[in-house]
Amino acid sequence: MIRRFDGERPAFLLDTENTSYAFRVLPTGHLEHLYYGRRIGAGGAEALASLEEKRSFAPGGVIVYDARHGTTVPEDMCLEFSSAGKGDIREPFLELVHADGGRTSDFLFAGAEITDTKPPYATLPGSYSADGSAEHLTVRLRDAQYGEELELHYYVYPDCDVICRSARLLNLSRQPLEVDRLLSLQLDLPDSPWAVTCFHGAWVREMEKATLTLPAGRFVMESRMGCSSSRMNPFFLLHDPAATEDSGACWGFNLIYSGNHYETVEVNAFGKTRVLGGIHPQGFRFLLQPGEAFEAPEAVMTYSDGGFNGQSRNMHRFVREHIVRGEWKHKPRPVLLNSWEASYFHFTERSLLSLAKTGKELGVELFVMDDGWFGERSDDTRSLGDWDVNLQKLPGGLEGLGKKLKEMGLGFGLWVEPEMVNTRSRLFEAHPDWTMAIPGKPHSEGRNQRLLDLANRDVQDFLIAKMTEVFSSAEIAYVKWDFNRIFTDVYSPALPPEKQGETAHRYVCGLYRVLGELTLRFPHILFEGCASGGNRFDLGILSYFPQIWASDNTDAVSRARIQEGYSYGYPLSALGAHISACPNHQTLRSTPLDTRFNVAAFGVLGCELDLRDLSGEDRKQLSSEIELYKQWREVFQFGDFYRGRSGNLHEWTCVSPDRKRAAGLLMQELTRANTQFERYFPKGLDGDTRYHFTNEPQRLNIKRFGSLVNTVTPFHVKQDSLVHNVIAKVKHMPGETEDYLADGQTLMAGVKLKQGFSGTGYDDNVRYFVDFSSRLYFMLAEE
Repeated sequence: MIRRFDGERPAFLLDTENTSYAFRVLPTGHLEHLYYGRRIGAGGAEALASLEEKRSFAPGGVIVYDARHGTTVPEDMCLEFSSAGKGDIREPFLELVHADGGRTSDFLFAGAEITDTKPPYATLPGSYSADGSAEHLTVRLRDAQYGEELELHYYVYPDCDVICRSARLLNLSRQPLEVDRLLSLQLDLPDSPWAVTCFHGAWVREMEKATLTLPAGRFVMESRMGCSSSRMNPFFLLHDPAATEDSGACWGFNLIYSGNHYETVEVNAFGKTRVLGGIHPQGFRFLLQPGEAFEAPEAVMTYSDGGFNGQSRNMHRFVREHIVRGEWKHKPRPVLLNSWEASYFHFTERSLLSLAKTGKELGVELFVMDDGWFGERSDDTRSLGDWDVNLQKLPGGLEGLGKKLKEMGLGFGLWVEPEMVNTRSRLFEAHPDWTMAIPGKPHSEGRNQRLLDLANRDVQDFLIAKMTEVFSSAEIAYVKWDFNRIFTDVYSPALPPEKQGETAHRYVCGLYRVLGELTLRFPHILFEGCASGGNRFDLGILSYFPQIWASDNTDAVSRARIQEGYSYGYPLSALGAHISACPNHQTLRSTPLDTRFNVAAFGVLGCELDLRDLSGEDRKQLSSEIELYKQWREVFQFGDFYRGRSGNLHEWTCVSPDRKRAAGLLMQELTRANTQFERYFPKGLDGDTRYHFTNEPQRLNIKRFGSLVNTVTPFHVKQDSLVHNVIAKVKHMPGETEDYLADGQTLMAGVKLKQGFSGTGYDDNVRYFVDFSSRLYFMLAEE
């Protein structure tokens, strides 16, 4: 609900189910931020007066706004919006250069409007409601000295406890205007210190969580890579330093944008905290002619006093309901088999069909042919951009392969990387001016490829037409859209020199036009974003693609940390997660098959290995695991997710919306000797409901116990000998069974598990829980 209180000065109160956001207009026309936190009463302007900052005299050594308002001190105020030049020396929301060279801006309140609609952006994706309605506040600010107008937009989603913000700048003057910075988010808080948690990383090390408490100065989170990047995701947290997963004040922030981004938290000399976020100002300069406008991406804010889990569930609901759209929004995602780590570039139609046949036998529903199917693509140095089928590999083309997969009962998926080109390609030879490069200057490449210039509308049109041709050439059910390098030598040959500062942003807008058109033309295709894994995992991409490949790292131990990092801001239905071979191709670590499955189950499950190489025992195990996933798929993909302990132990719970079904994970990275006792703490259950708590029956290969087999055999058995292998075929060790009936409140107090192995004996009441071990637990409400 959005309310305006008119009195001597207007004030605004934005309420969700559990939060409130308030600001008012000052006598000067500035907007003072009053409050963002737990929901407060609706006492009107009189009640909000208690939240106003009081001042009779200005502090020493500061600038006052003007002589008539001697207590208006921009540096020591909580503001909804800030600009340079009038005494607020903190980092600004907006930086402009006017035609006269002046850099001072003075935007003051000019009006406000509350509506129940949300017009679409001209160039960007944004949040939405399925019924088309929106609680929308527009505040207009005007700079009377230069004639520009700034719109601040607020969108309220009560069901998710989310408020979104964006800004739109209109050049209503008669002179050109240079925009050096226009951010999307500003939140000023009156106190400090708060803790900041960000999610940084690199290729195959995405979403590493880092926290610091900021008593003074400025902390910056950014990407200058042209994409949202694995180096620093645009999602971050601000919270009480003592906050936990389930308690404490916590704000979450994100940006619906896929390009260069910038977030900063600053504590000034007066202990006030400022949070800013939006397009990165470095390298950005947008020229607005008279009458033109620039729209900033939409920022997302949420608050919870229920700690990190409370914040996460708000964000998860918001992404599922107000970002993801189309046919796959609520539709269970298929279990797929991707050919990449099984074949890389080297395959034939026959080898692919053989791999797919094995996948079908194990329960896979969709087969994805990855890189290598087009042009002369035998490695990563050639043919990218030449999207014509290699008929030597696929004599029947995409249509022929698709038909044979359909006859097997499998959907057909395809890998593409449309935004890129190799210089060794027909496309580059025909259109060298279609790449992002400075004419006549050497270019720094990544992965032997260059970026196509999506700031050029001709390039956009080509990609739309060519991908339409590809996607129409067979019955394609799934597309993996990749993006395997970052920006260098940022320059668009299609733009004049004075507009080169617009290139990176225009590229992102061009990408959105391409994605919007293709997803409109092919609504039945399940699109999955990818960028060398998680190098472009953001709400902008999720506005078109319902899921994103979270990381090229498929090692279960690494993935537990990576997926846990994503879970702070993104729902499990957005995370592509695959079972792969061991030793793992990224880490050379070997982990048990059940752990690889258990971790990947908390996401959109797939396989990425040569299933033909599995032993008969592993095939049987994987088949039963895929069947188990299908039974619980909607809980894993669309349930409410809760984190418990993290670190050496990873403890997760996913609960169905009606709280009748729940699945939990307990995973251990490294074992600690002689430690028998352990508990699993489920979360999110209905306290009064009675549940049947179970685990999957364990059946262990005796070879897992090594030479301990000699403690029970009448003769010596050499490890990995013929005798050892024969024994392993006929003798398995039973594992522990957990089986309880209890109400949710009791279970959430902590289920004491069967004792762990500690070197003193083993039977079917002992939990085999060594390095990289894990268990899935299931809770089913009794009818």
